[in-house]
Amino acid sequence: MTIIALLTDFGTSDSYVAEMKGVLSTYAPSATLVDITHDVSPGDVRAAQYLLSRTWMFFPEGTIHVAVVDAGVGTDRRVLGATRFGRYFLAPDNGLLSFLSLNATFISIPVLPEATPTFHGRDVFAPAAGRLATGGSLESVGTGITDPVYAPLPIPLTEGDSLVGEVLHVDRFGTLISNIAGNAIQPGVTISVAGVDAGPLQRTFADVPSGHIVAFVGSGGTVEIAVRDGSAMRMLGVGVGAEVRA
Repeated sequence: MTIIALLTDFGTSDSYVAEMKGVLSTYAPSATLVDITHDVSPGDVRAAQYLLSRTWMFFPEGTIHVAVVDAGVGTDRRVLGATRFGRYFLAPDNGLLSFLSLNATFISIPVLPEATPTFHGRDVFAPAAGRLATGGSLESVGTGITDPVYAPLPIPLTEGDSLVGEVLHVDRFGTLISNIAGNAIQPGVTISVAGVDAGPLQRTFADVPSGHIVAFVGSGGTVEIAVRDGSAMRMLGVGVGAEVRA
């Protein structure tokens, strides 16, 4: 049974996700549809790239990931398909798939004239995913390319004895998730975010009193800054792009 995993900025208050799922179910009625999230901020390609980059490897080989965060819908931007590590990926050619190595296999999927210019998620991405889910090869739904838009997430820099990174994502708890890998820093090092001392790395939230800042290595393997029983984003007044030092 094929899994089709969906990530969009469509939200759930309108019919858009349901329309995509209707098309997918028509093309591939035996596929399992999984929602990664539909709450990406509208047009936030960087957030979509981050979320998909930390999600895809938890799905089995053969999974088809459909990620539609597409402010350029209806323009001449391409619709991409890709395969890497036994999984398939469909997304607009706007940098969303930049977490994949350029060694991945990429295709450009044609947009037929009857596709609604404002809803390629339903009229282009969903049919392509449905064809893949029912045994179609990647090459059968598009033409090979070697020049996808490449805009990878930023990586930390070294300044003297410090690693300088930034906040890549803020989760719903107000936790600031950085791009500094936990295994890249020494035990006991002091973490700061936007110039505010968050102390040495702790193991979990409960290692500090309620209302205090805590830094730890999160489930994604990178340094995170939170407030126990609160929101680091609100307390510190910072978000994506804030400097993190270790």
